[in-house]
Amino acid sequence: MPSWTHLIRFIAVEDSQDHLGQLVDATRDVGRDIIDGRQVAAYVIEGTIFDGRVTEEILHVQQLLSPVSREECNYIRCLGLNYIDHAQEANLPLPKAPILFTKPRTALSGPYPAAVNVPKCAQDGTSDYEAELCLIIGKSGRDISEADALDYVLGYTASNDVSARTLQLLTTQWSFSKGLDGSCPIGPVLVAPSVISDPQTLGIQAIHNGNVVQDGHTKDMIFNIRKQISYLSQGTTLEAGTIFLTGTPAGIGYFRQPRVVLGDGDEISVKIDKIGTLINKVRYEKR
Repeated sequence: MPSWTHLIRFIAVEDSQDHLGQLVDATRDVGRDIIDGRQVAAYVIEGTIFDGRVTEEILHVQQLLSPVSREECNYIRCLGLNYIDHAQEANLPLPKAPILFTKPRTALSGPYPAAVNVPKCAQDGTSDYEAELCLIIGKSGRDISEADALDYVLGYTASNDVSARTLQLLTTQWSFSKGLDGSCPIGPVLVAPSVISDPQTLGIQAIHNGNVVQDGHTKDMIFNIRKQISYLSQGTTLEAGTIFLTGTPAGIGYFRQPRVVLGDGDEISVKIDKIGTLINKVRYEKR
């Protein structure tokens, strides 16, 4: 695995070009800093997210991008109903096996100023958030054991499984209702496993317009990260660049009383320990 610990992809102030970088100050919440207008510096990384080498050259962030580009992502795999408290709020039995759905690469987006895009077909008062821990597979593998599973993780970041609930409830297949353009923001930083040695030790929150609406912990996953990777690699090659969205805790807008909906102009954030805050504004398409 590469030598970086806190990787960002960004457009630089100095040349207006796309770069990979290692945060100079990894103790800062880069997502929060960007929206608050603070300067963020990064050591330039030469190479790709898979083999990058940290240099001594420093550039400054003009705009944060998704830490994984659409070109580097070959598949987005998502788990539904993977937290005990979320299953309880939905009044559904705990699944006996991971419930899988997928998103297309066109759903992939980044942190602010990228927006959560809500197209016309989802502007019906049921557009919803789901705060999730996200992981990136760093090397291809098949039939991976639980013992070896974390060796295949390139890094961890935050994600929001934006969902169109009316479309979701029309069918048992969720990929369309959760795969609309811009419905998979991830970021703001990709954190290496050397920093997060145990992904089941992280607090996770969703914050809507300043109010905490989800407040969970990754220890409450029904299928932990090791089990997810092992199960989904059975007879199936997980290629480097595969993105996993690992499930959401209780508190989604659809089940809250009163319901919480992503409205045009709202701010929705996903905050995860050791990663920071993925922040997006909500934008309703006008056409």
